[in-house]
Amino acid sequence: MPEGDKVGTTTTAGDVVAAFLERCGVDTVFGVISIHNMPILDAIGRRGKIRFVPSRGEAGGCNMADAYARVRKGLGVVVTSTGTAAGNAAGAMVEAQTAGTPLLHLTGQIELAHLDRNRAYIHEAIDQLGMLRAISKSAYRVWSPETLLGTLKEAVRTALTAPTGPVSVEIPIDVQEAAMAWPADLAPLAVTAPVPDTAALDDLAARLAKARRPLLWAGGGALHAHKEIARLAGLGFGVVTTVHARGALPEDHPMSLGSFGGSPSVEALYGTSDAMLVAGSRLRGNETLRYQLKLPRPLYQIDADASAEGRAYAVDRFVAGDSALALAALADRLATKLKVDPAWAGDVKAARAKAEAGLHNTLGPYARLVDQVAEALPRSFTWVRDITVSNSTWGNRLLTMTPESVGIYALGGGIGQGMPMAIGAALGAPGRKTVALVGDGGLYVALGELATAVQEKADLVMLVMNDRGYGVIRNIQDAKFGGRHYFVDLHTPDFGDLARTMGWHFRRVGSLNEFPDAFAASLAAKGPAMIEIDMTAIGPFAVKFGGPPVRAGAKP
Repeated sequence: MPEGDKVGTTTTAGDVVAAFLERCGVDTVFGVISIHNMPILDAIGRRGKIRFVPSRGEAGGCNMADAYARVRKGLGVVVTSTGTAAGNAAGAMVEAQTAGTPLLHLTGQIELAHLDRNRAYIHEAIDQLGMLRAISKSAYRVWSPETLLGTLKEAVRTALTAPTGPVSVEIPIDVQEAAMAWPADLAPLAVTAPVPDTAALDDLAARLAKARRPLLWAGGGALHAHKEIARLAGLGFGVVTTVHARGALPEDHPMSLGSFGGSPSVEALYGTSDAMLVAGSRLRGNETLRYQLKLPRPLYQIDADASAEGRAYAVDRFVAGDSALALAALADRLATKLKVDPAWAGDVKAARAKAEAGLHNTLGPYARLVDQVAEALPRSFTWVRDITVSNSTWGNRLLTMTPESVGIYALGGGIGQGMPMAIGAALGAPGRKTVALVGDGGLYVALGELATAVQEKADLVMLVMNDRGYGVIRNIQDAKFGGRHYFVDLHTPDFGDLARTMGWHFRRVGSLNEFPDAFAASLAAKGPAMIEIDMTAIGPFAVKFGGPPVRAGAKP
């Protein structure tokens, strides 16, 4: 307990918030200071135990905290003001909710005397708590100093309990300022993993033991189970990972199908499989051809959320529980019982190779860019991607990911979150290079955070794929709207002038002959570096990307 934190003495609620975050192991908080959160941030500043990163907007701060939590595999924290400021964070909270990020969102609130009275009091929002409930796993309001610590403890436990997610806590400004006694116990509540039922595991293992060509589909809820996934791969399971779970099994493992789960050659492999186990995945529509992907039967599912059973696909057996615990138990039970077809490993390898070759053939000149990036990256890196054509084509599937690396992707599909996520990721993993893939359209959304990256000395390289507009929308307009390009062409600034004004290292690439030197210099630079890749000079993809793939004839 820091000096001055004496049980029985008087302090303020703001100091208790800061002290509790310290006890939770929080060392970095993101956000924007405001008159309705100053007691908390003043306490953080005075106590000097937590770094505060002042983002230029609440959305950016929330994205940073989200990515920070993902690379640290722990709790992220963002502080916003109330009303408009809390609303500014809504899109980033939806992203954290989609990704299942354990995030604590502390937002101010107006004084209790004026709360919920619709007086247009400054920073008031009608039913802000309702908004927060819609974009959070749970949302709480602190009504008094006496209820502060218990609410915070429950909020943190909720955020960290599987299925994890963002949790919001409103703290009115007069509660933040209120005097209170130092609590006797600042320790956070224990978080326990849901233990799968032994009989259910026995039954599932007996079913899987009959398989000769087994597959495992691993999602974000199984990212922490990389050791257990590797054990099953060693027993003969072919392993597909979602884009959120990339690296859960090293993608250079001979039984890895990477995140090519929806590729035609891998779907053909499904037709020869006699069992698939889905662990910690929602089988999202954009990775299953809008739920039309033909998965193997029997189909089994493990999830910490019991209500996930059969939500996307009907399953033959469901086990509720933590993925790591369940997969470890299955590996123990199957170690001497699984008899895999000798041809299976070769078939898995061939399907993966065909999927990769097929993707490379769609990239045109950018296949060379992928090879150049892959050649220069170390085995351990952080790979952050925004919603952009380049990510949807190659960024989500190529470059080899391992458990030593971290992949971060704007899972909810919101454009413009990649750059602030890259800042949070870089600050969360100092010493490991962060590389971000963004488009020019997405970069415009969060330009102010360029200054945050410089101020915080974020060690990152940002690849800006500049096609001077919304490329994927242009492609959809070509395919479905007669080539009428309405509202997609954007004014393009001089990114060199912009980067240098903000204090970024900068290189422009108009030919892929120039990229290796530019990338090497940017990787060696200290602080944030930007490489603008001029797609209009390099040329188009061999095959236009027009949105997530769907089954021909499938209903939207």
